[in-house]
Amino acid sequence: MECVFGLVGKGFAIVAADSSAVHSILVHKSNEDKVMVLDSHKLLGASGEPGDRVQFTEFIQKNVHLYQFRNGIPLTTAATASFTRGELATALRKNPYSVNLLLAGYDKGVGPSMYYIDYIATMHKIEKGAFGYGSYFCLSMMDRLYHPDMTIEEAIELIDKCIVEIRTRLVVAPPNFVIKIVDQDGAREYAWRESIKSPDVSMA
Repeated sequence: MECVFGLVGKGFAIVAADSSAVHSILVHKSNEDKVMVLDSHKLLGASGEPGDRVQFTEFIQKNVHLYQFRNGIPLTTAATASFTRGELATALRKNPYSVNLLLAGYDKGVGPSMYYIDYIATMHKIEKGAFGYGSYFCLSMMDRLYHPDMTIEEAIELIDKCIVEIRTRLVVAPPNFVIKIVDQDGAREYAWRESIKSPDVSMA
């Protein structure tokens, strides 16, 4: 029941994801951040098996950092997408990862971009995309309302409409979502959309 979706606007890209950690019929937590900040200007939204999702996204993040330390320059978004796709393709023939990814980034002189990478190492550059059961509602909403020159305010309004549609139409809808944005000023958390607060459980 995971939902990861995003879009590219005028000078920025946004990635949103649900924040539920579930197993079978149990919800373990509702504040799991599934959108990783890879570096100063890249975001990686992931859905899939929890172990694969965490392990693979951390593996990509550390290798992106390693490349920058070794060479003194960061990988571009396109190069990061190609590296990620290559690692998934290699693992596909050994021990495959059950993980689907939306990679968003901002490069000087190029602008914002987004890449769709699925668990069988299919990669495609996109302007809008989604994974999970929520994609049935998000993609139709984006097809109707998306345009390439969206402002941040328009994009957030569209993301919020997608979240409302998921909560309304999906039979087991995740309650909380995290929204992150990347533009020329860097990658950062924009907002949370919460309908259920996680309890503050502390030991006395």
